[in-house]
Amino acid sequence: MKRLMTCIECPQGCRLSVETGGLRVISVTGHRCPRGENYARQEVEAPMRTLTTAVLTRGLELKMLPVRTSKPIPKDRLQEAMEAVKRITLTSPVKTGAVIAENFLGLGVDLTATRELNIESRYAVWQN
Repeated sequence: MKRLMTCIECPQGCRLSVETGGLRVISVTGHRCPRGENYARQEVEAPMRTLTTAVLTRGLELKMLPVRTSKPIPKDRLQEAMEAVKRITLTSPVKTGAVIAENFLGLGVDLTATRELNIESRYAVWQN
């Protein structure tokens, strides 16, 4: 079966034609660099995605903290990952890049904070 896709590995955006047999790649054409063939093989045989979402917080300046996985995870585990994220509530201040969940789902990736978050301020300070 023939499958068309656009490579996103470099700015060239090559239009790839991928010949598949089941879940295996037979051939890839249209790539102008080696990354195109690698991208097509991975996308067909074992697609991966970086999970970007937010976790709940309590007692911090925002109600939710944006987080992401440190590396891509298998696409077929995204739903499971979102269910795990729903069970996380953060109560301590964090710095950008702080690990929220180490070895997330046993996948060898960390769930990390993408912004700093401090303790909620009870009183607003106004400056003139």
